Amino acid sequence: MHEMAGRRYQQAGDLHFITFSCYGRKPKLATAASRSLFERCLEETRRAYGFCVLGYVVMPEHVHLLVSEPETKPLATALQALKQSVARRLALRGHEPFWLERYHDFNVQNGKKRVEKLRYIHRNPVRRGLVTKPEDWEWSSFRHYMTGIECVVEIESEWTGVRRERAGFRTEARRGPVNSFPP
Repeated sequence: MHEMAGRRYQQAGDLHFITFSCYGRKPKLATAASRSLFERCLEETRRAYGFCVLGYVVMPEHVHLLVSEPETKPLATALQALKQSVARRLALRGHEPFWLERYHDFNVQNGKKRVEKLRYIHRNPVRRGLVTKPEDWEWSSFRHYMTGIECVVEIESEWTGVRRERAGFRTEARRGPVNSFPP
């Protein structure tokens, strides 16, 4: 979160590095199926709210996202919809909340910070000892940056921009940068 006066700075055209956790930091996303479901929900929410995803990783008990602001609604509304979508599908008859209510939001205002946050996102599973190399963690945008393959979640990158241009779409029509970033 941008710490000036304890406020989130949204609707400023910045990218946002978002972190949110499962309730009690419990590993509610510990299975491959639950992480894959989160990815599908993220893509549905991205399309519905019109924001770009530049990077993400789904960990067993938390999630990191690097996203643009939605086209029409506040980012907080899109994140609430994402969290509710996942919770409704995974926490059937749960006795406790699925997610912690709050989330951490850091405004990313330049290319250096963008690269720093993407590296942090992609290296998170390695730091946690879940895999030895970032490309071994399936629930992340790393493979897209490494190879250009399309993921469940559309990643805004140079690869995506080239694909759009080949399909006859103008790259400028999308919000958010289309530069490549080191994973």
